[in-house]
Amino acid sequence: MDKVPMTAEGLAALEKEFRYLKNEERPAISKAIGVAREHGDLKENAEYHAAKERQSFIEGRLKELEGIISCSQVIDPASLSGDRVQFGATVMLADEETDKESTYQIVGSEEADAKSGKLSVTSPLARALIGKTLGDTVEVNTPGGGKSYEIVMVEFK
Repeated sequence: MDKVPMTAEGLAALEKEFRYLKNEERPAISKAIGVAREHGDLKENAEYHAAKERQSFIEGRLKELEGIISCSQVIDPASLSGDRVQFGATVMLADEETDKESTYQIVGSEEADAKSGKLSVTSPLARALIGKTLGDTVEVNTPGGGKSYEIVMVEFK
């Protein structure tokens, strides 16, 4: 399996979720299944079916997290430098139409959250930015039409 690039912060969050599901959710759902079984006929027992569905979800997510964690390649953005955009870079962009500035960090797909300024390295905007330098202009096709941004700042922290 290919290596999955991510920051140390992203890996720590996935490991925390894994521990929570394994040590708290899994035992709780097993207990809920046991309680639901005591209610009798399993064919018409909604609690039992809901608990089994939740157990299936938890087990699937644990397996998925285990695979991601085992294939992760932690990249420390603080160890990088320069003015060329690459994985881990924090980039400030100015919308050339509105002059509105936005700041994003380019991170692994598993830790991406656009609302908190973390762009997946596989997103259209991040792919357009990779390899560009300070002062470059990038064109990105968005659902609302084409957008043009100027790279105002590139830093690694």
